[in-house]
Amino acid sequence: MFWDRAAGVYDLFVNGINRKTHQALRRIVAELIGPNDRVLECACGTGLLTKVIAEKCKVLTATDFAPKMLKRAEKNCAAYGNITFRQADITALDEPDGAFDKVVAGNVIHLLDEPLKALGELNRVCRDGGQLIIPTYMNKGRTGKTSSFASAVGRAGADFKRQFTLESYRQFFLDAGYNDVRITLADGRIPCAVAVMTKKT
Repeated sequence: MFWDRAAGVYDLFVNGINRKTHQALRRIVAELIGPNDRVLECACGTGLLTKVIAEKCKVLTATDFAPKMLKRAEKNCAAYGNITFRQADITALDEPDGAFDKVVAGNVIHLLDEPLKALGELNRVCRDGGQLIIPTYMNKGRTGKTSSFASAVGRAGADFKRQFTLESYRQFFLDAGYNDVRITLADGRIPCAVAVMTKKT
């Protein structure tokens, strides 16, 4: 699996190559989390957002599909006692309906064969009135040209299924029925757009 192979070097990308974007992304997500929130994080990777979520929330369940990513996240977040780590498939979550106040899925939607199925699961496990927080890298420029990052990572085996601009990312959620979607851009070398919307009932 590509993401298991990438686990050992992913932090170099997070803290080096795309540092500016990720610093902004952490700030944006941290502001969306409250002290009483029960949070589910899907695709936690090596813990890019896990730390800032754990610092702000009551309890956090952090999941990833790749065991080696999850193992590194546990190591990176060992100082936090309010995190439970689990391996999980974002398209078939083993969590009860309405169990979480906030559901976060970072930089994964563009990798999925069935993103709408995943979105349905994220929505299902979020409580009524809760929020979905879904950051995703912007892999195309305004001209529609694929970014060099998307091209390089794709050749390495990441296999992007979708490449978004800000406009097409917003439209993805509007088409899925989320009329209140708000997009905030974490700018940097490889920008990341944070989509925030209320659970759809």
